[in-house]
Amino acid sequence: MMKRWIVLAFFVLFLTACSDRAGEMYETAQFEELQRNIPRALTIYQDIVDQHPDSPHAEKARERIAALEGEAP
Repeated sequence: MMKRWIVLAFFVLFLTACSDRAGEMYETAQFEELQRNIPRALTIYQDIVDQHPDSPHAEKARERIAALEGEAP
């Protein structure tokens, strides 16, 4: 019985960690924007779109890409 709980706990933690990767990446991209490191922010936003296309963060990343590319000289 204890083994089942351990396996279940590990599985839940694994799913939780995986599901928030796009959020972590989005926060990093926002930080890069604040640092005016726009090329790096764009790369991270594009990685979110490519690696997590169904994430709610992917849509926000697409919006940020469009906005940042619109600001380019």
